[in-house]
Amino acid sequence: MSNDAWADLKRGLELLEKHETTGCSPFHCEHDELWVMSDPSKYTAEELAELDDLGFRADEDHGCFKSFRFGSA
Repeated sequence: MSNDAWADLKRGLELLEKHETTGCSPFHCEHDELWVMSDPSKYTAEELAELDDLGFRADEDHGCFKSFRFGSA
């Protein structure tokens, strides 16, 4: 994770767009957590590690990624 949150957010979204699961509403916020509707099972281990480093952790149970880094005030 770098100190440049804007660069990390941009890179994360570029990766997450590859396997988005909804064209209409890719984001959901709940309890200070940003949910990104992108299927974790479609990513390589390297991509998952990079996304985790950027602040997006895979949630296999819900089929999405979640971030407190970008979802909490």
